[in-house]
Amino acid sequence: MEEIKFANPEYLYLLLIVPLLIFWQIFKRNKLKPEINVSSLEAYSQGRTTIKQRLKHTPKVLRILSIIFLILAIARPQSTSSRKSVNTEGIDIVISLDISGSMKAMDFKPNRLEAAKKNAIKFIENRLNDRIGLVVFAGESYTQCPVTIDHSVLTNLMHSIKTGVIKDGTAIGMGLGTAISRLQESKAKSKVIILLTDGENNAGSIPPETASEMAKSFGIKVYTIGIGSKGKAPFPYETPFGTRTQNLDVNIDEDLLRTIASNTGGEYFRATGNKTLEQIYEKIDKLEKTKIDVAYYNQFTEEFLPLALMAGLFLLLEIILSLTYFRSLP
Repeated sequence: MEEIKFANPEYLYLLLIVPLLIFWQIFKRNKLKPEINVSSLEAYSQGRTTIKQRLKHTPKVLRILSIIFLILAIARPQSTSSRKSVNTEGIDIVISLDISGSMKAMDFKPNRLEAAKKNAIKFIENRLNDRIGLVVFAGESYTQCPVTIDHSVLTNLMHSIKTGVIKDGTAIGMGLGTAISRLQESKAKSKVIILLTDGENNAGSIPPETASEMAKSFGIKVYTIGIGSKGKAPFPYETPFGTRTQNLDVNIDEDLLRTIASNTGGEYFRATGNKTLEQIYEKIDKLEKTKIDVAYYNQFTEEFLPLALMAGLFLLLEIILSLTYFRSLP
């Protein structure tokens, strides 16, 4: 995008001379106009004004235009074009999401899993320059989506997640271990896992503590989120008469989640409702900011030459017309 700027804008104040010159020419013409007393104007009424007389002020107009263009030229107009170079240093992130049966609890609206998916998708949409992957776990774990910059594919896969597709249970160590495997070969300067669960580790072949040490050795930071209200929560269950709910205790191993986060340089968060879960993702988003360097380059091109040529052309025309066509005029 180009725009015009003046390198010496202070010279534009000289344009104030122009109205003074116009005023002086009018004053001079009126002062020098001859007067004669006659008894009647009848003798002059038949006279015609010639084209030369109509255009007699042309040299003066050309002189003023010459002055205007000369002032604009010495103010040095410049066209500027700018461009920017963006250098991004993205972060590789894996979201490890618990999809065990207890994630159907309705202490979140509409339930824990849907609330977790909604806020994870919002988080993904804000991380334009980062590669993000998705791991799900219950009694086992698997990679739903490897780390990718194609966030539309990732969000579609996030939408498709549901409970009951793998053996039930809560294998926190397996969920963490699978996420680590997605990041261990990463060349990104910063590697992050967001692990969200609503229970206690009761399945899987990898102890969470061991997985935590693995994350630490690979330089992976783990943010852990315990999702579930305090006390009891309504869980749905099927009966011959339809879906019913019962209040069951909420048991989250917060000490384990704190240890995993602390050991890897991350933080532990407790989400007790939709609003607090949203705030947690916003906080993680602020803690893990992608580095973006923007360099701006401006190029200046001098544009005074056409104005100077116009000033010279108007001055030349004034001189030529004054010495030729308008020479006989007073």
